[in-house]
Amino acid sequence: MSKTHRLLLTQPKGSPRYELLKKNLKTDWEIETWAKDDGEDAFRERVADVDVLVGGGVPDLPKGIPLKLFQIPFTGFDWTGPGKIPAGTVFCNTFEHETTIAEHVLAGMLEFQTGLMRETHPMMKEQSYNGRDISKGPMHREMRGATVGIVGYGHIGREVAKRCKAFDMRVMALSRTKRNEPDLVDWYGTLDDMDTLLAESDFVIVTAPLNDDTRSMIDSNAFGKMKPDAVICNVGRGAVVDEAALYEALSSKQIRGGIIDVWYTYPSKEDPNPWPSKFPFQKLDNIIMSPHNSAWSNEMANRRWAFVAANLDRFARGEELENFCFEGTRQG
Repeated sequence: MSKTHRLLLTQPKGSPRYELLKKNLKTDWEIETWAKDDGEDAFRERVADVDVLVGGGVPDLPKGIPLKLFQIPFTGFDWTGPGKIPAGTVFCNTFEHETTIAEHVLAGMLEFQTGLMRETHPMMKEQSYNGRDISKGPMHREMRGATVGIVGYGHIGREVAKRCKAFDMRVMALSRTKRNEPDLVDWYGTLDDMDTLLAESDFVIVTAPLNDDTRSMIDSNAFGKMKPDAVICNVGRGAVVDEAALYEALSSKQIRGGIIDVWYTYPSKEDPNPWPSKFPFQKLDNIIMSPHNSAWSNEMANRRWAFVAANLDRFARGEELENFCFEGTRQG
C-alpha cells in the first residue's frame, strides 16, 4: 500500500486552488490548509507536521521541522533564499505564465505601432473619418522589420521571441549564457553586450529576475543608449529598471514610450490602492500601464496547479523534481 504524504496548502479549504490541486493529484496526499487569517501560531503548528509546503506569503519557517519540499505555485523567489529555508528542504517554483505574458507584451507592442485602441478607434467614434480614409494619413508603423531586444532570455523571453518572429521582426537577446536558437534569435549576447542591444532595439523587453546583479540594471545610462523612438517594456521585476530613470526617460520623451506591468509600490493593508510609483506615471501619455496582471488568466492558473500536482506526484514516487531552485541551508 502506498504511503499517504502530508502537505500544507496556503489556501482555504474548498478554494478554487485547493480544488484544482485535489483534482490533478494522482498520488495519495492528506491536505492541511492555512490562510493568513488563521494566524502565525496556527501556521507554525501545522507546518511542523507535513512533508511539503505549497504556497507563498508565509511567516518564517520554525526551527526543527522535517519539511522536505517547499513548492511555490508561482515564479519569483527574490523574497527568500537558502539561508531562510531549513537545511535539506528542497525549494521549487512554477512557471506556466510565459505564454500569457508574451501575449500581453505583443499587444502592447502592436498598440505602439498602430495606435488602434488609444488613437484611431476613439477618434473615429467621436469624429468619424476626420480627414482620414484609405489613402490619407497619418500613417502608422509596422511590426515587420522592427528589432526587439530581450533582456533576460528565459521562459518569457523565448515566448516573446516566437511571437515576434511570426511578425517578421529581428530578435536580439541577452542572458548570462548564450543559447543556440538560430530559428528564434538573430543576435545573442551576454550582459557585457548590453550596449549593442540597447542601441539597435526598437523595443527593449525586460524579463530578467531581480537579484543583486540586475537591480537598477536599466538606469539613466542605459536609457541614454536607446534609440529616441525606442519603447521599453518591463514584465520582469520593477526594480530591474531604475524608477527615477524610467520616469525621466518617459516624461522628457527621451524615448518613445513604455509598457509597464511590474512596479515599485504595491497594495498593502495600510494602503490598499496606492499609485504604483512615487512618480506620476499615470499622468504620462506615452505609457501603457497594467497592475502586474499580464499573466493572469484562468488557463494560466489551471496550468500552474497542474504542474504543482505533477511535481507533488514526482515527490511521492521518489522521482526527480522539476523547477529545482535551491536547497535550504539554514541550521535549526
